Amino acid sequence: MWRQGNNPALLLQLAMVVEPEPNQSKDERKRPDENACTKDGSLDRHGKPAIKGRTGGWRCAMFILVNQGLVTLAFAAVEVNLVLFSKSVLRQTNAEAANTFSRWMGTVYLFSLMGAFLSDSYLGRYLTCVTFMVLYLIGLVALSLITQLFLLKPQGCGKLGQLCEPHSPTEIAIFYVAIYLIALGNGAHEPALAAFGADQFDEEDDEEKQSKNSFYSYFYVALNLGSLVAETVLVYIQNIGNWILGFWTCATCAMVAFSLLLCGTLRYRHFNTVGNPISRFSQVIVASMRKINLQVPSGGQGLYEVQRKEGKYNGVRRIIHTDGFKFLDRAAIITPAEIFLVRNEGETANPWYLCTITQVEEVKCILRLLPIWLCAILSSVVFIQMLSLFVEQGATMDTTISNFHIPPAIMFAFDIVSTSTFILLYDKLIIPLYVRLTKREPNPPSELQRIGIGIAIAMVSMLVAGIVEQQRLKYANNNGQETSALSIFWQTPQYVLVGVSEALVYVAQMEFFASQAPDGLKSLGIGLSMCSSAMGSYICSIILTAVMAITSKNGRPGWVPSDLNAGHMDRYFFLLAALTALNLVLFVTCAKRYDPISFEKRAEEIEMETRDKANEA
Repeated sequence: MWRQGNNPALLLQLAMVVEPEPNQSKDERKRPDENACTKDGSLDRHGKPAIKGRTGGWRCAMFILVNQGLVTLAFAAVEVNLVLFSKSVLRQTNAEAANTFSRWMGTVYLFSLMGAFLSDSYLGRYLTCVTFMVLYLIGLVALSLITQLFLLKPQGCGKLGQLCEPHSPTEIAIFYVAIYLIALGNGAHEPALAAFGADQFDEEDDEEKQSKNSFYSYFYVALNLGSLVAETVLVYIQNIGNWILGFWTCATCAMVAFSLLLCGTLRYRHFNTVGNPISRFSQVIVASMRKINLQVPSGGQGLYEVQRKEGKYNGVRRIIHTDGFKFLDRAAIITPAEIFLVRNEGETANPWYLCTITQVEEVKCILRLLPIWLCAILSSVVFIQMLSLFVEQGATMDTTISNFHIPPAIMFAFDIVSTSTFILLYDKLIIPLYVRLTKREPNPPSELQRIGIGIAIAMVSMLVAGIVEQQRLKYANNNGQETSALSIFWQTPQYVLVGVSEALVYVAQMEFFASQAPDGLKSLGIGLSMCSSAMGSYICSIILTAVMAITSKNGRPGWVPSDLNAGHMDRYFFLLAALTALNLVLFVTCAKRYDPISFEKRAEEIEMETRDKANEA
């Protein structure tokens, strides 16, 4: 009888399939099929399922990381010296320059929400990045041209103590248009860029999922390295009056960053937009109010949900029902009339009357994030102080080494280096050390735990800043001079502590908001995380205004007067430490009660499970 195993040709074919190539390494033999499609529903530039070996991964992510570093370099160089430029070139007073900076920075972070909204709803992440990068470039080029052609008159002005001539209203207007184009371009593109970079990794693949988590850390490192170069090299160039060279360097860096972003166009992975989230949220509220008299079924039984969308690659997962915010579940209660229309007549449900469970859960997700977001706003107050009061404190300390003068703003380098070093060593050194000391399974702290630890370290940094200020006052009073004899390098510990706190809070915050936002709203989640700094700026301004109003009564100078030697900024730092401690208690309470989002498995996973069960049977 003929047997298949005796066929020499077939045996030769089987050997060619089974036997590895002689020059093929063990790792290459284990490598998955690079022609396989991603499992998270991502698409290529043609709108077809993305192929792993041809799209995404670290090759694309590196273009995005370098883009972020160069964009931040250009932005930070404008940001750090905007107050000095406003005073020396535009002839503004201290109060006017401070208000110009505060309004501009607040606008930058608020634009991040607008960019995130457009990214998730209409434009998509790639197009959002490209569009606002163009506006960013226009703003930097306009700032460079207006400075070179009109603002620096007479020649050589703009240095410390050398004011420029008054400018016409048209020149001032062009200047403001330029800096607000920079604010729009940087603020709107940053959350979309972070989410777009994370999109290059398939979270359904174990190896790429780990890379996706690491991407947020490297994204913040790129941001810090760009800031480091700007706040050392470019700040020095601008401080000596070379504003034209400084601004054109910024514009050149932005051009290079834009070119690098375009380099990965053919290989990027994309996700479809999901439409306007405001209308989706409004539909849930309206539908629940219309059914306010209906009884919500226990456990979410019988609530309305659509069948899975046709096709494997829609990229949006359904969200599992949760018991919180039960009053919103009324929006998904399906009445007999709606059952007849939807199931029997085959009509599409009117979302203003009937919403899906997933749509209801999207609203619940955002509501659950709000308490954590409020705590993030309060924690950002500490980081805002580093941009203002730490610099003012350093300016009244001994800033000389031999004959070299150290600009107080250059102390930011300690914050940036400590932040970047901590992030780079976190997975390789800090986590293994944590596991060894706690003698637990390799289970690193969650995002919320890292945020809590970061807030605690921020509280310590304020205590250290207060103690340094006490010593500064002591040495200043002994000398009877405005400048204290205490070296500015005594600020190093507080900058390092703030840097470690940033590394824990901001990276974990970005990961948390991105992971807990619904699939179609990842940019919006990151935008919420970023705009907490804007709200923190306003809270910081309110706190400082209230403190000065209370402590400057009856002719007293207040805690933070123009002459710091006449005040008590140490008490203000201790007050911030106490407020941070209260915020930590509030955050721990909210974190313990937080109910994380839970997605249904993607269609691909279910198909694989069904196939496995069929094979077992």
